[in-house]
Amino acid sequence: MFRLFCRNMLVAVVCLSVSGLSLPLTANAGFIGTDDYLAIEDRQVRIERIQDTLMQDRVSRQLTALGVNPEHAQQRVAALTDADLIALDERLQDLPAGGGALELVLVFLFVFLILDLMGVTDLFPTIGPSTG
Repeated sequence: MFRLFCRNMLVAVVCLSVSGLSLPLTANAGFIGTDDYLAIEDRQVRIERIQDTLMQDRVSRQLTALGVNPEHAQQRVAALTDADLIALDERLQDLPAGGGALELVLVFLFVFLILDLMGVTDLFPTIGPSTG
């Protein structure tokens, strides 16, 4: 009796599976505008430029000395909003060439502090909104 029930269920499942193969699959695609494409590309360029700065030895050592993992900082840069990314990139462009590593680290800590206060990150566990 049980074998007959299992066999009937198996036949029903196979029939439903085979009948589902004949349904047409649709794909939806849309156009992306030039402005959207350029904004995405500009964002990637900014992220790469900032991450290149983070990979410099002086900056990496300073971040480590302040207790921030440079790899973690690179991940956070990729997660910044467009406005924060533009502000940080403009600040980096204003720094003198070959110097200003301390200012760069302070800018990053300031950005992380703001993100922590808003509850986006938990880099500084003693700061930020309470989750109670």
